[in-house]
Amino acid sequence: MLLLAACGGEAYQAPPADAAVNVAVSILPQQYFVQKIGGEHVSVLVMAGPGVNPLTYEPPKGQFDALKERDIYFLMGIPPEGTWLDGVQKAAPDIELVDISRGVPKIDADPHIWLSPQRVKTQAETIAQALMAADPAHKADYEANLAIFLAELDKLDEDIRQVIARNRVTGKTFIVSHPAWGYFAADYGLQMVAIPENATDAQLQELASLATSKGIDVIFYQRGFDEETPARLAEMIAGRVVPLEPLNPNWEANLRSVALMLAKTAR
Repeated sequence: MLLLAACGGEAYQAPPADAAVNVAVSILPQQYFVQKIGGEHVSVLVMAGPGVNPLTYEPPKGQFDALKERDIYFLMGIPPEGTWLDGVQKAAPDIELVDISRGVPKIDADPHIWLSPQRVKTQAETIAQALMAADPAHKADYEANLAIFLAELDKLDEDIRQVIARNRVTGKTFIVSHPAWGYFAADYGLQMVAIPENATDAQLQELASLATSKGIDVIFYQRGFDEETPARLAEMIAGRVVPLEPLNPNWEANLRSVALMLAKTAR
């Protein structure tokens, strides 16, 4: 059965009848976290789904209407949620809002807390508490899944540290077009340098000089954001551009891949 949008012809799948808790999340990595903990008891609707830039995404009315079928909306604390909330609360005034960024140590003006495995542990605990409160009948399952996920996060964190140490890139620099990787850099002793928004020629020349002095020949960019400027910078240093995707739904595999990539390219 489908819940049809009131405009634009979009269709949003109704929650399965056997789901104990029906939730919504803002971005794809949250879906990974919720499903790790909720397992078969939870269905998840993602607001900014595949191929969507959350910073510019405007959910259609039908997507807001689909929230009427949801029990919990797990917020991530990202800027676009502020503009979405009016539509959320008008369409689904009874939905429970749970901010999983609550209690997570933050870097000023950087909302990308899902890219730090240790910080995800706090987010996972908040998710588990909300699911247990909404569905006490499956509390034991949520507790068991949380314990497994926390152990996986610790293992991921240790594996990334070993990759960084083994390749001797602690303290080394990488250049990105969108500053999504500040928490990852802080956790693993790397230096992220971001291309300024609307970078001037002088700023690009300064970055090119930095890259040349350090032997950097890779500029990382994020699909859906400005791709022209990082390509221009890469041309200035006779280098290449490589995508880094902070919104990859296969969250753990993505972070492992990023660690290996930075181990090869940070200078």
